[in-house]
Amino acid sequence: VLLAAAVCTKAGKAIVSRQFVEMTRTRIEGLLAAFPKLMNTGKQHTFVETESVRYVYQPMEKLYMVLITTKNSNILEDLETLRLFSRVIPEYCRALEENEISEHCFDLIFAFDEIVALGYRENVNLAQIRTFTEMDSHEEKVFRAVRETQEREAKAEMRRKAKELQQARRDAERQGKKAPGFGGFGSSAVSGGTTAAMITETIVETEKPKVAPAPARPSGPSKALKLGAKGKEVDNFVDKLKLEGENIMTSVGKRSTEAAKVLAPPINMESVHMKIEEKISLTCGRDGGLQNMELHGMIMLHISDEKFARIRLHVENEDKRGVQLQTHPNVDKKLFTAESQIGLKNPEKSFPINSDVGVLKWRLQTTEESFIPLTINCWPSESGNSCDVNIEYELQEDSLELNDVIITIPLPSGVGAPVIGEIDGEYRHDSRRNLLEWCLPVIDAKNKSGSLEFSIAGQPNDFFPVQVSFISKKNYCNIQVTKVTQVDGNSPVRFSTETTFLVDRYEIL
Repeated sequence: VLLAAAVCTKAGKAIVSRQFVEMTRTRIEGLLAAFPKLMNTGKQHTFVETESVRYVYQPMEKLYMVLITTKNSNILEDLETLRLFSRVIPEYCRALEENEISEHCFDLIFAFDEIVALGYRENVNLAQIRTFTEMDSHEEKVFRAVRETQEREAKAEMRRKAKELQQARRDAERQGKKAPGFGGFGSSAVSGGTTAAMITETIVETEKPKVAPAPARPSGPSKALKLGAKGKEVDNFVDKLKLEGENIMTSVGKRSTEAAKVLAPPINMESVHMKIEEKISLTCGRDGGLQNMELHGMIMLHISDEKFARIRLHVENEDKRGVQLQTHPNVDKKLFTAESQIGLKNPEKSFPINSDVGVLKWRLQTTEESFIPLTINCWPSESGNSCDVNIEYELQEDSLELNDVIITIPLPSGVGAPVIGEIDGEYRHDSRRNLLEWCLPVIDAKNKSGSLEFSIAGQPNDFFPVQVSFISKKNYCNIQVTKVTQVDGNSPVRFSTETTFLVDRYEIL
């Protein structure tokens, strides 16, 4: 009986071993470790015996192909089996080396299982083993070919049906204008024609929102025509969407459109381009006090020209808030600490080409109230059955310029629209989600503060949490790349920079 088949090193270390009877791992490792010590180099045998097992082996360069059998096994059959095992290995491994054997270990194990089953040799040759392991099946190929043909035919039929439905709808509309009946569907099938027209109408109408609203949905009540084509058809379409409650997506659409405008990549993108991105996560209490503020930033380097791959970035850090900086493991940390330059540890190596590489990241975590970039003060006060809400904002960081600021205030459900008193900026009321969105295009040093007053039925707790979102082309931590130079010669390199400051979470609870 064949106990195990293994490929091992000259020292007896098992690379691949397949046991055909119940054997523990320690047992097989012990047998293979003892195998090199039993061999007598003076004699040219291909087997070694101990009291319990027999090793039948064949050298293969720096490795051994070893079969471990019982002493009662027929050695002539075992030698024939060994030759088949030795011929299988080059089929899957290009070189008879340890790493190559390890890489194709599962292929070898599957092949070994085809040669031996339950300790006994199977009557197979090398070609059959290859066929069995590949599991090549003519029936499977036929089945796949038939299925692909059926799928192609189904798609063609689907397109044909869609064209027929569209044509039927157009015919129905054309005939509907000329005469009240639908003569195109047969003289005795007026009701059938009507039904078909209704079906096609439904199909086309349900497809419309998927294609058309991309430019139309982002528009709010006061800016309905800014993002779409002008004309009566657009007006009618927007009105239909409003009636159907489609304005649920207005704030999201506007946000993404405005974000695309603000965050559009620079037109003159140089061969060396840097993205400086910061994200803020902030939680405040409604009565004041910063519960937690965490800010993460990163410099991403993108090089599109190979001749600028060996460079150094000169970083200027004017942050006074105690931000924690961390360089990439491949960046020379001593060079950055001493000279504020970002370069690789090995100056001979190059930065990757045509991929974004994070070279420096920073983190700021604080509960210091003076670090809040934009403070929000919300004062709801009860007045009889209604509630008067005063909310104001103030920019604390004069260097910042916040774009597309949206302050979202939750409203009680089922009480109608709020009555707006005074407002700086614009507002949108989302009746589906019970939200009031206060929209401010820009908040900067010239427009530091503003307020909103409104009245609505409810309790003070109904107007929290207040959420804030914005985007900015100026970063919060004053960390910038001022110069880029080449490693050889220290000559300056033209570069472009794209800075983004985003909100991950900004809530007043």
